[in-house]
Amino acid sequence: MTLDDLSGPSNRSLLLVHGRDFKPGPDVYMDLSMAALRAGIERDYAAQVDSFDLLQKHLGWYGDLSAEILRSRGKTYDADLDIGDRRNSLAALRAITVRKRFGIRQYDRLPGKSALPEFFTNVTAPVLGSIGLAMPLLGTVAGDFAAYFNQKTDFAAQVRNRVREQLCALMDRGDRILLISHGSGSVITYDVLWQLSHDAELKEKYGECKVECWLTLGSPLGDRNIQKRLCGAKERSASRFPANVISWHNVSAEDDYTCHDNTLADDYNKMLKHRVVSAVHDYRIFNLAVRYGKSNPHSSIGYYIHPRTSKILVDWMQSSDLKATHQYTF
Repeated sequence: MTLDDLSGPSNRSLLLVHGRDFKPGPDVYMDLSMAALRAGIERDYAAQVDSFDLLQKHLGWYGDLSAEILRSRGKTYDADLDIGDRRNSLAALRAITVRKRFGIRQYDRLPGKSALPEFFTNVTAPVLGSIGLAMPLLGTVAGDFAAYFNQKTDFAAQVRNRVREQLCALMDRGDRILLISHGSGSVITYDVLWQLSHDAELKEKYGECKVECWLTLGSPLGDRNIQKRLCGAKERSASRFPANVISWHNVSAEDDYTCHDNTLADDYNKMLKHRVVSAVHDYRIFNLAVRYGKSNPHSSIGYYIHPRTSKILVDWMQSSDLKATHQYTF
């Protein structure tokens, strides 16, 4: 299946930006991701499945660049095993046919569930940041994400270019845009949005273009060590933030250490004060994904199929339908 097979005839576009670590090829990753999103809508809002199918669907892909970094650090990847395990995880999640079962009772029954990684991150992140060890530790745990902040390489520029090309193409067409970013992909997306808002070479053409809805899933944007390294972090006033998002929804899963600071509304409330965003909403969920026989609260498939994600997506589709079908004469 190709990306064209996943997209219908519509001026509404969904752009997905994946996170760190090894990924299957873009077609397989997109196929599994869209299957998870669609399954959630089919489960909770069956009447909206056709609207979802009509969306243009796009992927901000940089998995090959991440893989190159990881392999250079001695990491290995079994693509067939990973794809099979992702499919098994999706099948188990699709078998949950009632949205109310995506709660703590079901979550507590998952094999290998542990809050220790998130607890460790909550306790140590501020201390490590104050003594300059946060980035070295990140390099050990997530080599490709650490490389993104390494100014001695062009990895960050390459990754941003990939995502920016996709987003600008949708803006050039005048599409209504839903932007979904998972994990560290939300950091890359934030930087791209800032560039389009404030970079001298990009602002003239894209400064007035808007993303109607930005959905971040398992995002580390609440981490102070990450915030210090974002594009615009040294700027003041409104120029510190992206100015091209209308509504920002942030979903964080219990025990997902990647988003150990799981609320973004408090960190980015100045965006509201400067009127560069209309709303920033936080939601806490339970991610029921099991990967390799163990609970994985950061799993993208677990986020994509969750009822909260389905509701945000359907709400956006319905608001876009309203804008498209109502015309006013003054």
